[in-house]
Amino acid sequence: MRRHCCKAAALLCIVISSASAQDASAIRTEIIAQGLDHPWALAFIDHQRMLVSERAGALRVVQPGLPISAPVAGLPNIDVGGQGGLLDVITDSKFSSNRTIYFCYSEAANAKTGGSGNSTALASARLSDDATRLEQVKVLFSQQPKFDSRAHFGCRIVENTDGTLFLTLGDRFNRMQDAQTMNNHHGKIVRIRKDGSVPADNPFVGKPGALAEIWSIGHRNVQGATLGPDGKLWTHEHGPQGGDEINLPQAGKNYGWPVITYGENYGGGKIGAGLTSKAGMEQPLYQWTPSIAPSGMSFLRSNRYGKAWQGNLFVGSLKFRYLARLELKDGKVVREERLLQYVGQRIRDVREGPDGLLYVLTDEANGQLLRVLPAKY
Repeated sequence: MRRHCCKAAALLCIVISSASAQDASAIRTEIIAQGLDHPWALAFIDHQRMLVSERAGALRVVQPGLPISAPVAGLPNIDVGGQGGLLDVITDSKFSSNRTIYFCYSEAANAKTGGSGNSTALASARLSDDATRLEQVKVLFSQQPKFDSRAHFGCRIVENTDGTLFLTLGDRFNRMQDAQTMNNHHGKIVRIRKDGSVPADNPFVGKPGALAEIWSIGHRNVQGATLGPDGKLWTHEHGPQGGDEINLPQAGKNYGWPVITYGENYGGGKIGAGLTSKAGMEQPLYQWTPSIAPSGMSFLRSNRYGKAWQGNLFVGSLKFRYLARLELKDGKVVREERLLQYVGQRIRDVREGPDGLLYVLTDEANGQLLRVLPAKY
């Protein structure tokens, strides 16, 4: 066990521990599926069946005890390469009646979008009754401008309590300064309606020189997003070399990248002036230095693992290959525990299932879908 002081606005000493022998024996993992090609996200379509996206451009149906399905037909053209491909997928809150899903992916420039390069796009579709194809596919949003890059697509989707959609967008790596300007979508979180239109109460509606879709700015590469039990949007994002952050993005706020960061340039050296704080820019709720390369994010609402885990936040680590369990108190992270290190694979996504159990995807060429089981199951 070690202690780590989080360099946020109010210094808070965090206890970080690897899973002890007692903790490790309290859970185990069950392989639901394997042989997935770099799976990126999962979404339940009923009590047992899940949609799983593969970065290589396939969407599959997975059900315990059955073979992985053939690719679901009907996806739009996807620009696969580097960090790009088919990324997040979620179901609509009324999926049982409308069978609507939302998915985001890397979209190459085309005659309709104009420009060149690629960017993140968000689409909606109806999943057919037999779950073999997508119908009524509609692109709701395309990040602008397109740019020739294979990195930092962001691409997590969250349905808000008011029925609007949040979409996280990366800074495209070489366009990090764009995260501080309002005439583009790089390094932003956007909020749109389910038909692709802009809500009238978005913070920058009617502001000269600002894109109306923008919800918050100053982000680097947000690959985790979820609604908390408090009904607020929670996100995490990759720092450069250090400074991975957890934030609660609020309307119109600036989260600092690349002006303030707890990270540094790859290979060392300050980013810009090397600031970690500046007036008008938000401090992270929590940050990791060194970077853990976070991906996936979910609150556990059930008590299937005991009351101590209920309400905890779970985040995957790609770099160090573990699942972080974060205990919260008064809106702050007070303890972090590292789970599933014995799996030895990059953790890409984590979701709570309808059964109240945690499901985890591993980002490997032979990726797995794991169910995390309590000792008494």
